[in-house]
Amino acid sequence: MKILCIADKSDPLVYSKNIASRYADIDVVIAAGDLPLKYYEFILSCLNKPLFFVFGNHNLEYLNQFYGNSALMGQFGYKDGVIQTLPAFGGDFVDGKVLYNKRHNLIVAGLGGSMRYNRGRHQFTEREMYFRMLKMFPKLLFNRIFRGRWVDILVTHAAPLGLGDDTDACHQGFSTFLTFMQWFKPKYLLHGHIHLTDLNANRHHVYKRTKVINIYQSYILEDPKIGRERKNGSNEH
Repeated sequence: MKILCIADKSDPLVYSKNIASRYADIDVVIAAGDLPLKYYEFILSCLNKPLFFVFGNHNLEYLNQFYGNSALMGQFGYKDGVIQTLPAFGGDFVDGKVLYNKRHNLIVAGLGGSMRYNRGRHQFTEREMYFRMLKMFPKLLFNRIFRGRWVDILVTHAAPLGLGDDTDACHQGFSTFLTFMQWFKPKYLLHGHIHLTDLNANRHHVYKRTKVINIYQSYILEDPKIGRERKNGSNEH
């Protein structure tokens, strides 16, 4: 499987008239937040591939329409009741969810947002992120029983604590993600949030069985052992 991963900043190689030819062999797109939905729309319209995304702590004008719960929106910082009109959009919102892509036999989970640093929208304390993770357990358990593994990829915006994060309050990572990797053993954790001024800087870390990758701007993930096509006649639960 070949995955186009994006986060935080648009890439001129992606946002290009040549995108369809340059990324013709892409199977899936994964976005780790802080990008406008119009950027995702452009990619979807050109590549016509599944796109999984979470929100970060910026570009949140349409966040409320993906949650659609006033109590949740109060938690995420929406106090004024302002609602933006969501544009036509075909991406899969995976924030706080566990989704299965049947065509590619791929399980993707998502936990977006950043550490709380100024009471802004889509920011969480460690405790809040931990309980967000726990709410995903039933679907993860279903996958473990019926598909043989908990999850393939966890998409986050923030980094895990101590693995490519930073020391300031905004960019500190979550220890909840370390717990997630220990319990549910995703093959990959893909995150953004930490901007790489040097694109040759190290993007990779390893924790337990999980490869942690900072997908700032864009990154191509290739792994022939993940998301393989399902065989005809295989059972689906």
